[in-house]
Order: sequence, then C-alpha cells, then structure tokens
Amino acid sequence: MSQSTHWADIYADKIIREKGEKDVYTCASGITPSGTVHIGNFREIISVELVVRALRQKGKNVRFIYSWDDYDVFRKVPKNMPNPELLATYLRKPITSVPDTTGRSANYARGHEEDVERVLPLVGMFPEYIYQAERYQHSVYAEAMKTALEHKDEIRAILDEFRTEDLDDSWWPISVFSTFTGKDTTTILGWDGGYLVTYRDDETNQEETIDLRTTSVAKLPWRIDWPMRWVYEDVDFEPAGKDHHSEGGSFDTSRKMVKVFGGEAPVSFQYDFISIKGRGGKISSSSGEVISLTDVLEVYTPEVTRYLFASTRPNSEFAISFDLDVLKIYEDYDTCERIYFGLQDANEKRKAKESRIYELSQVGDIPSEAGYQIPFRHLCNLLQLHEGDIDRALASLTDITDSQLQRLKSRAECAWMWITTFSPEDFRYRLMKESDPKVEIEGAELKAIHALRDVVRVMDTLDDKEYTTRLYDAAKDQGLETGEFFKLVYLILIGRSHGPKLASFLQTIGQEKALEILSRY
Repeated sequence: MSQSTHWADIYADKIIREKGEKDVYTCASGITPSGTVHIGNFREIISVELVVRALRQKGKNVRFIYSWDDYDVFRKVPKNMPNPELLATYLRKPITSVPDTTGRSANYARGHEEDVERVLPLVGMFPEYIYQAERYQHSVYAEAMKTALEHKDEIRAILDEFRTEDLDDSWWPISVFSTFTGKDTTTILGWDGGYLVTYRDDETNQEETIDLRTTSVAKLPWRIDWPMRWVYEDVDFEPAGKDHHSEGGSFDTSRKMVKVFGGEAPVSFQYDFISIKGRGGKISSSSGEVISLTDVLEVYTPEVTRYLFASTRPNSEFAISFDLDVLKIYEDYDTCERIYFGLQDANEKRKAKESRIYELSQVGDIPSEAGYQIPFRHLCNLLQLHEGDIDRALASLTDITDSQLQRLKSRAECAWMWITTFSPEDFRYRLMKESDPKVEIEGAELKAIHALRDVVRVMDTLDDKEYTTRLYDAAKDQGLETGEFFKLVYLILIGRSHGPKLASFLQTIGQEKALEILSRY
C-alpha cells in the first residue's frame, strides 16, 4: 500500500512508531450508557474503528474493545424516558440497578447498550464489549483498588494539580455503593492497609467493613478508573472528546495518573462535536434531545454514514444534515465513488485521497463496480412519481446490474424516508389524478398546453437541444412568458406552482403518464 495521507493511516503509523512492534495492538473506546447513545458518541467508536482498519491493513493484529461504563452512578433522569417518577427513585444508584422503564431489557443500562450493539454491525463494526459493572461486581479490579489506596497521597496530589480547591484529608481514591441503600451516598472511614475498607452509609448511619477481593460494591472514580484500565487492558490507542481533552480535563489527569498503575498513556487525539441540521434539538444524552445512529441510518445508507466520518478529520466539527444538504452529501459520496472506479477524472493527489476515503466508507468488501449513478435528486423525483413504490420506481431504470440493485434499493428506502419525514414541504409533490380538480385555462394558455402535448408525444425522438427549444416554443408561439407558462405546467402536473427542472421532469414522468395528465385539457 502506498503511503496514505488519510488521518486513520497517519494515526496507525503513529501507534506503531510510539508503541513499537507488538503481537497485538489494543484500540479502545467506551461510554457510560446513561441515556440514549447519540451520534456524537458514535464519532468516537467510528474514529477508533477506522484506525483499527488501518492497522489491520498494515498486517497488524488488533484488539478493538468497547467498554460500557455501566457501573457509573445514575445522576439524572433523561427527558425521553418513560415513567420518570419511578426512575427518580433510583438516583445515586449504579445504572445497572435502574429498571428499564421501556420494558425492553434487563435494566436501564442494558437497554441502551443493546440499542448500540444491535446497530453497529449494520455499519461494519464488531468490537469486543467489556461490561464494567460485571468487572467491578466480580472484584476483578481488587488489586487495582488496593494500589490506589496505597498511593492515596500521590493520587490526591495529581488531582489537586487540576482543581481550584484541594481535596481534604478525608478524601479516598475509591467509592462505595452502600449495601443498605444501594446508593453511593457513603463516607469511607478507614482502610486496614490490605483489602478491608470500612464505610458509613450517610443516609442510615450504618457502618460496614468490606473486603475488596469479594465485595461487589466498591469502585474507582472516573479519573482513576480510566488510567487504571489503560494499564489493565494494555491500551495503545484511545481518542476522547473535547470535554475530556480540554486543558486540565480527565485526559490530562489520566496521563499522569497512569504512572501510579505502572503504565503509560495511549496514543490519542481529540475529536470535535457534531451538530444536527434540519431536525432541531441539541445533542445531549441526559436531556433526551438526541439523534442516534439508528436515526441517521433512516436517511443515510451505512456506506454514506461511514463516509461522513471517514471524509472529515476528527478535530473538525461538522453537521449531519436532515435538510436539503442530504442531496449534496449523497452527491459528494457518488463523486468519491466515481473517482475510485475511474469514472470521473481527478489528479493523482485527489484520486489517492478520495479512493482511501471510499475504501474506509465500505461496510464489508469493496464492491466490484460503482453503484448505479442516478443523482439523488433524480431518485427522489422518481420515487415521488411512483408514490414511494420502490420496486416500480426502480423497474423504470432498465440498465441496473444485479450487484447494483440491492445498494440502490437501500438508497431508495433512505430517500423515501427523507422525502416523507424531513424534506422541505415545497420539495414534495404527487402527480395530479383524474379525480383532482382541473386548472381553469382557456385561449393562449390552452393552446400552449396543446402544443406542449405535441412536444411530449415526440420527445423520445428528439435530441436534448431540439427538445428544449420546442418546449420553450410552446410558450413563445402563443405570446406567453416562459416563467408563467412553466408555472402553469407545474400546476397541471403536480398541483403547485413550481417543481423540478421541467425538461428532465417530463422525461422522468415518462411520455405515457405525462400525456395522460395533459390530455385532461
């Protein structure tokens, strides 16, 4: 493979360079399933997966892990969850202890995890999932917690570097969920220098001594837990969002903290936020105003979804659009595909760049030929003419190959969803029917429509130039303004004053259907 300038390949090279030759490279991602996992969170998963692909294509063995931080505290009830009053009674408990009020899964955390685990294979992602609640509840990290307790003062000093107010002497580097209430509202009273920790439940005033080797209720706080796991899993690469990577954020803390556990920080980068256009609402798991990967896949095929991320540097903010920009994004992907298959000229530099983006955008193997190159706007017109009947719409395209058909069907499903759910009102239309009221016309206007009907009767025999000329002449010969005449034609065809470019629209409608409507006059 020639030297690629794609960011995924650059980071793959950096990992090999900084971590040295290894039998297995570990690339990690993870999140707390505190609410719906949104498309902003997905940016981290796909950023890791693209680097994983790049490493594997360099012949390296890679472990791609995804940690569910599901032993975190349930801090806030999101707006989009049913039965919020019940959920509120579980605040301060681990999110795996919270019931799933949608009734889908074993618990609140698992419901959000399953939503993601179900959809990731659709975009070609198969990470190894690690469930932190399971790990902590089976005392897997007992030694790590003991290490943290042994280095209490060192850890506190690191945390204080990044705090405006120092932690006091009563602070401990572990937290405990009370066995009396299930909540983390506890105070640690002492440690025996080994594995025994004594705590008090602040709500009931009860005290208990637990053994870290057998307890299921102790855990490390986030800024200690994260670097501990870098060492435990031997993580070589893990990116993080703006919030974690900001100066003094948890990545800065963890980079120092990791030395306490005898390791070093992974290669990382900061990825930026994603905004949403054409749907409204700010992305936030806890508020419930979220757009998930499943939502995006309703409008964008898996390959185009991957393309959005593969074609953008992680540190660049970008918008996922549900408005008219959907047309442009599909066009950009098609251009990329044409360049890859040599159907569109590009200089060597652009060809190399677009080809690598295209490869990384594919879910599985790279197709043997380009997709059926129908502009997305034209596909939308075709679907509207056939009132969403995808099979009938595609049957009007006679030169689709077998390898293109399924891809085009998937695209048509996304297109119809977009048309009916998100497209601007003036983008939508349907052809007028016999039962619809007619437009009242007479004189020159009626004669011009008759002339247009004559053009449509022979349009399949005319070249583009002659066809367009005769279209305009239908208005001109009757002394009508072209703009006014076209407005009239749209009213007759689709019941509104404007629509797609008329010359190609009539061709898309087809001679038979166009004549059927025009012959009402």
